[in-house]
Amino acid sequence: MLEIDTPHGPARAYLHPVDQPRGALVLGHGAGGGVQAPDLVAATMAAKEDGFSVALVEQPYRVAGRRSPAPAKQLDAAWIAVVTRLKAKELAELQLVAGGRSLGARVACRTVDATGAVAVLCLAFPLEPPRRAGKPAQSRLAELEAVTVPVLVVQGERDPFGMPPSSPTREVAKVPGDHGLKADPAAVEAAVKAWLPRSVDRGP
Repeated sequence: MLEIDTPHGPARAYLHPVDQPRGALVLGHGAGGGVQAPDLVAATMAAKEDGFSVALVEQPYRVAGRRSPAPAKQLDAAWIAVVTRLKAKELAELQLVAGGRSLGARVACRTVDATGAVAVLCLAFPLEPPRRAGKPAQSRLAELEAVTVPVLVVQGERDPFGMPPSSPTREVAKVPGDHGLKADPAAVEAAVKAWLPRSVDRGP
């Protein structure tokens, strides 16, 4: 485990290296959960089996013991600082796939240009936030659409946050379960394992 300084306090990176890695996968956690979420564990296993070193990143607000997420700008700045540090040392000279579950997936999408990621892995992307009485439905599809590198979205078939559409650069893998992606971790692992090597092979 590394503690890494960011503009908004220390973050933590839990490293899962492999020998002679073909690439690196860096994943962030969801809003109220940590890096031990079942889908993050499944993605880590898939990546290591495919020869990728993995870093699971704990945002500063979680390190400080807070459950409520920091504002988006703070999350993005902390994420960029951690990835930049990892790319300079532990993950140097490796093609980087960025991603995360739910909130972490959104951060990875928003910062893809700043991190230089060649692809993005989204676990349980929260497409439509819960409706508030008297307010129109909202969509976060624009955050996905803004990503020009290859994207994989692994989404539960019963996710109350909705199902993102596929596109020429975005694959959507539907797996059993809801937003927690706890029902079938093996399906999550299989989806990541099938896509991840291709994401690097076709990267720049």
